[in-house]
Amino acid sequence: MIDVHELTKRYGDVRAVDRLTFAVPPGRVTGFLGPNGAGKSTTMRMILGLDAASSGTARVNGRRYVAQPTPLRAVGALLDPGAVLPSRTAYHHLLALAAGNGIPGSRVEEVLAEVGLERVGRRRAGSFSLGMRQRLGIAAALLGDPPVLIFDEPLNGLDPEGIVWIRSLMRRMAAEGRTVLMSSHLMSEMELTADHLVVIGRGRLIADTSMTAFIDAHSRREVLVRTPQPEQLRRLLAGRGTARPDDADVIDGTDAVGLVVSDLTAAEIGALAAQGGVTLHQLTPRQPSLEQAFMDLTRDSVEFRTDGEAAR
Repeated sequence: MIDVHELTKRYGDVRAVDRLTFAVPPGRVTGFLGPNGAGKSTTMRMILGLDAASSGTARVNGRRYVAQPTPLRAVGALLDPGAVLPSRTAYHHLLALAAGNGIPGSRVEEVLAEVGLERVGRRRAGSFSLGMRQRLGIAAALLGDPPVLIFDEPLNGLDPEGIVWIRSLMRRMAAEGRTVLMSSHLMSEMELTADHLVVIGRGRLIADTSMTAFIDAHSRREVLVRTPQPEQLRRLLAGRGTARPDDADVIDGTDAVGLVVSDLTAAEIGALAAQGGVTLHQLTPRQPSLEQAFMDLTRDSVEFRTDGEAAR
């Protein structure tokens, strides 16, 4: 288990992480989410002993990372895929890590095969693409067959096949009873991969809940409606629901207009339209998504945005 308690990191007067408390148990994939600058990477670095906490604790299986006798056997982590000597081959990079942690050299070939790099293991890492470096970083994380895995943006640079592979790997590791903590800005993939979410903003905990509960609690229920009588429909909805233009509206050869209606079900909208004699060409409930829920919840915690983003 990863156990973070009242963890704080100060840089002068700025609190990058502010009294953060959460636990990551084994047997599930825990997604670690937050806007840019929220403190995710700093938290992960403190868990791994790369940054010293100003106060509070971060422990893995009851110990600080630096107190682990053989760290790679306790925790596997990918924070920076570029953390490898470019002149060293993938094989010898992993072999050096294995030697420093009492891991048999035979394990190197196993993890190279696990991540799909067995054919290029003798190539220098400096010639690798970003996706290949990501795979090498994941191989290093798996090298000690650890019970705890921490991944910071593991999907960067991966092609679609690689993204499906890493999703399957994460879920398999959790199914084996390992503790898996993963951060990513790709909400669609996080929704397919994670069972539980820890969400932070401005260094503070915002949510610690299951994926399903998070989406249900923080999503707007919306219905996509297309009608040639948008103003009449708006009048019928007044005081009951809100309607805004559909940003992705398409031209279908008719004069129908797309609206996104909130606060009413499709059945309720259909009944109102029928009572008011309004023709509907489409009435489709929109499934709430992690991306929508995340953006709604963290809107006030975003550190960096353009004028256009702020106006939305």
